[in-house]
Formats: sequence, C-alpha cells, structure tokens
Amino acid sequence: MGFVRVTVAIKGLRAGNGTYAAEFLVDTGATDSLAPASALRRIGMEPVGTTSYELANGTVERYPFGLAQIDFMGETTAGRVIFGPDDAEPLLGVTALESVGITIDPANRTLKKLPAIPLK
Repeated sequence: MGFVRVTVAIKGLRAGNGTYAAEFLVDTGATDSLAPASALRRIGMEPVGTTSYELANGTVERYPFGLAQIDFMGETTAGRVIFGPDDAEPLLGVTALESVGITIDPANRTLKKLPAIPLK
C-alpha cells in the first residue's frame, strides 16, 4: 500500500492562538500523532509530559508530548502530539483517526469516513 497523507491543523489546548498546519503522513502503526518540536513551540505549545515510544526500527526513545486540538477532513478531535525531532515528517496516529470515525481504504489508498463511530 502507498502512503496516505492528509492536511492537519494542530492547536495546543494550553497554547496561545497559533496553529501549525501541514501535510501529515497517516501512520496506523503509531498511536499518537507527531510534529516537529520547533513547529509546536512556535505556536506556543509546551510539553505536559514525557513517554517512551517504540520506533519503527525497534528502538525505544523518550519524547515529550503536549495536548492539542487536531483538525483534519472537516473533523475535530483532541489528543497527544509528540514533540518530535525538528527534521521529522509529521505523523497522524491511529487514535486521532479512530476518534472521529475515519479509516483507511487500502484498495484506493484513501481515507474514508465511517457511517457511524462504533460504541460497542
């Protein structure tokens, strides 16, 4: 399957009124979303904690995270955004996708909205 990207806007829940908008790689293997730390700090976001994350290559790294409003595809959710390396590609994690009922259609390599969010 090819790469799926979507335009995402991040706004810190505790931050001023800055917004970081960019094309994010949809990563269903990632729980949380990630953006370059310098971009998040530029909009006034500050970390609220630090967590260990297992990377794709199997190594474990500790990264700070903040809490943010996450907007994409006409939907709004909130969640953790990792303060990643400044050269990191922004990632949209599966928690944000699932919380608004969006899934990946592997046949068409597109995101699609479910008719309803499961509560079962």
